[in-house]
Amino acid sequence: MLTHPTLEQLRQFGLAGMARAFEELAAGSRGGELDHAEWLGLLLDRELAGRQDPRLKARLRYARLRHQAAIEDGDYRTSRGLDRALFQKLALGGWIEAKQNLIIEGPTGVGKSCLACALGHKACRDNHSVLYQRIPRMFADLALARGDGRYARLMRALGGVRLLILDDCGLEPLGPEQRRDLLEIVEERYGCGATLITSQIPSIAGTT
Repeated sequence: MLTHPTLEQLRQFGLAGMARAFEELAAGSRGGELDHAEWLGLLLDRELAGRQDPRLKARLRYARLRHQAAIEDGDYRTSRGLDRALFQKLALGGWIEAKQNLIIEGPTGVGKSCLACALGHKACRDNHSVLYQRIPRMFADLALARGDGRYARLMRALGGVRLLILDDCGLEPLGPEQRRDLLEIVEERYGCGATLITSQIPSIAGTT
């Protein structure tokens, strides 16, 4: 089989990932160990991975996750009280597919934000659109948006993603305007996407 014409044909069809894999297999010893189906499977895997990588990077840029955390980095020490089986089940993303909501509660310093970002990172890997927002900053942005005409656009952005992460809920009592904003966001997203909220429950108990 002529290597050069095959590579040129793959590149002409825009199959850059397959071309690189083909070139590596043809030049290495491993290629002779694979049958035709295995060759084809490896080429297709490399092409798919190459196409998905730029899209994943774009989703992660849009998500603006606060922490570079991944579910594989989960810390299950007893002091954190993290249920390994439950967290791994959440990482599968069924609750996102079902458009359900999730609250991660606990005191400051136990890693709620990291857990939320790890689940957000996994959602990006699963081809979901994700947006991370710290609630204090989000309310400040919404207040400014009311005055410069961006309010409706910002609310559409918050409502349009498959997973919205609202971090640090309950750091401060919510005012009437902030309560309305939060209620509107949750109502607009009902049945359209999943929302993940991290919260210090004792701090927000007096605001409801």
